[in-house]
Amino acid sequence: MGARMTMIMPPEWAPQDWLWIGFPHLAEEWPGWLEPAQEQMAAFASAVAESGQQVRLLVRDEANEARARLLVSSKVTLERRVYGDVWLRDTGPLVVVDGPTRIARRFRFNGWGEKYLMPGDQEIGEAIARDAGLAVTHSPMILEGGAVDGDGTGLMATTEQCLLNPNRNPHMSRGAIAAELAAQLGFTRVLWLGEGLINDHTDGHVDNLARFVGPNRLVVPEATGKDDPNAAIYADAAARAADAGVEVVRIPSPGLLMRDGRIEPASYVNFAITSHLVVVPTFGSPYDAEGVAAIAALFPDRDCVGLPGEAVLAGGGGFHCASQQMPSLPARV
Repeated sequence: MGARMTMIMPPEWAPQDWLWIGFPHLAEEWPGWLEPAQEQMAAFASAVAESGQQVRLLVRDEANEARARLLVSSKVTLERRVYGDVWLRDTGPLVVVDGPTRIARRFRFNGWGEKYLMPGDQEIGEAIARDAGLAVTHSPMILEGGAVDGDGTGLMATTEQCLLNPNRNPHMSRGAIAAELAAQLGFTRVLWLGEGLINDHTDGHVDNLARFVGPNRLVVPEATGKDDPNAAIYADAAARAADAGVEVVRIPSPGLLMRDGRIEPASYVNFAITSHLVVVPTFGSPYDAEGVAAIAALFPDRDCVGLPGEAVLAGGGGFHCASQQMPSLPARV
């Protein structure tokens, strides 16, 4: 067996050394919502830090750092960085473990299909990886971390809407994309789901639709209320996963949520799994308590907390989108 066979991108529930989180700083990205978004992101960072895991909160400049320091626990470490969007799940490094070493994989980033390109977003992933002492390798494929989710056994879930979107890698076939994911991240099997949530800025990232919570075990929302706009999307994802032999667990969706006359891509599935704590975004929906309880039941080894995330969502994402973990190296026997 060559070393290549040992390479894996650890699942999110594997031990972590720390969590990177991006702190909101752009008023134009959060029109009318910047201050509450900062408060909600700070609450997320503080909860993880207070649970006993190191948090590295990226801040943009002196004023942004001062604002963050007012809001976060003293256990949160602040790092001043050049970044535009806060969505480090997508712009940060994807860390694989290959035997006794960790390697940061960097894919090309084009602002979610040339929609949102901001200074620093193409460099931040490599910068924080190198500062963490990681070797960095590069792939010519365009990919965001929120577009893929793995179960630790080589199985990966993604959506056709995102990975096969012509605004990402139009020259690559489905097979070529799968081959590159295997070569770079160790994913040997791909579960292709269909569409992501309506109005998801990312063209349907899987981390807003379906997440692994154990080997071959996938969480998919279930429609709540007759007006749930994503009912057919959820049903299709659950059916595709079941057809592929994946165990499917259904949890409530937040139902129909509107902002300024527009359907919001709100999802409890955008939870962040950290070493001691699972953080679930809530939205002021009547289904919040049920959603958090359903996710808590899936993680009996961790605490689980619901934290308000509707202001964060106003900028286009959630707690999972804004964070990226550094997996621990396996203990040496």
